[in-house]
Amino acid sequence: MNQIQIESKALSLLENKIKRIDKEEGAIYLVGPIQLPVNLEGRTVNFKWYCWLNSEEVMNDTKQIIDHLSSANLADAQQSSVLVYGDFEQGEEALIRFHSICHTGDIFGSKRCDCGYQLRQSMKMIEANGSGAIFYLANHEGRGIGLFSKAMAYVLQENGYDTVEANEELGFADDMRNYDDAILVLKELRNKPVTLITNNPKKLDALTKEGANLIGRTPLWGDISSYNERYLQTKVLKSGHLQAEGLNSNDK
Repeated sequence: MNQIQIESKALSLLENKIKRIDKEEGAIYLVGPIQLPVNLEGRTVNFKWYCWLNSEEVMNDTKQIIDHLSSANLADAQQSSVLVYGDFEQGEEALIRFHSICHTGDIFGSKRCDCGYQLRQSMKMIEANGSGAIFYLANHEGRGIGLFSKAMAYVLQENGYDTVEANEELGFADDMRNYDDAILVLKELRNKPVTLITNNPKKLDALTKEGANLIGRTPLWGDISSYNERYLQTKVLKSGHLQAEGLNSNDK
């Protein structure tokens, strides 16, 4: 098999797995679904996985996309993805989670926040529901300020600042996150109603504003400890998150 035949075979395999979602400027390229067996508390659960690339350049064919990869330095700027369970596209009841990447919580299991717990718990909730999707948003680290800035914010937090105060001292707003691309991908994958797993009304507002078929909310609190209690209280007191049972929002 010569190189041209190899390229042709690879292109044919990829063409049916890539969708283009047009934006006002540029496009989103969505690749998947890809089978992804996941170890969920000692059990193998079969999910499907998608990844998307936000591009200012509109590319019209798969070969153009592949040619773009080697010069795009994509490893320097992580891409977001979607973890899907069950018949997400057509199932009658689907749970979704817009999960902001948390390097310390999701990977290392940090107890300074509740992010790692929320990620694993939402996976279990979606499996129990029968269908759903987790949108894993790579440009949301530290509520959108980036990992290095988050590390500096942690230094301030260790010296008495809360999470909102630390972000503001570094010149950022409390929450810099944007959900527009995730909502476009959601609409591409599913037109039927969804229920959002969240405590954050800003996520509900974003979905409603962009016309997503949202019918409800499911709360997600847990793993409350002395390490993260002030962090969780600040979410309620200053960031508007909906109150958790067992969390005393009067403590400052």
